[in-house]
Amino acid sequence: MAQRCEICGKGPLYGHSRSHAMNATNRRFMPNISKRSLVYKGKKQKLNVCTNCLRTLNKNG
Repeated sequence: MAQRCEICGKGPLYGHSRSHAMNATNRRFMPNISKRSLVYKGKKQKLNVCTNCLRTLNKNG
């Protein structure tokens, strides 16, 4: 599954994990993506959507 929201375009972010000794190792912050059937732009489609967009869609209807 592609780690990108098809509504807002949110994707992975990059940063560092810091140990107690302050050593920096690269890591990725992945968005919380789930595959859902939604009515989007007038059609029922299966979309990869972040949970933040799902909350907004449920709130606004």
